[in-house]
Amino acid sequence: MGMSLHELTQAIRQHIDSEMESDVASGMAEHALGFFGFYERIIDNALEPTDRNLFYMFQDYNLLTTESEETTLWDGREWRIHYWRFKPELREKVQAYMDRNKPEIKVDPFADVYGDIGEVVWNRDDDQPVNPNAFTNERW
Repeated sequence: MGMSLHELTQAIRQHIDSEMESDVASGMAEHALGFFGFYERIIDNALEPTDRNLFYMFQDYNLLTTESEETTLWDGREWRIHYWRFKPELREKVQAYMDRNKPEIKVDPFADVYGDIGEVVWNRDDDQPVNPNAFTNERW
């Protein structure tokens, strides 16, 4: 389960530059995701030097991390394979960042109690008595 384009775009804007235009961040995210596809990690050998520089920049901003594993070749030599992967906690950080930017919506639990009645019921301007002196001590 890799990162989505939207999640990585938000992560780039959050970690690198919050003022970055969304198109620029989206382009960077799309370029990086082009290597990962649907995988959690990719092998370092698949990268060109310019792409590797982008990945190093992402690593500097805590978006990517590296890992390696060793295997023994058929002739007995040890071979080390290097991988790139997204930081495990990156998705949670992005979600917290996106939730922080959402405006808080206050919900009134009693708002719909009289909602169907309408404003006509609550309008007291039409309830004026016909005789203006009806509720006073003055006699007519």
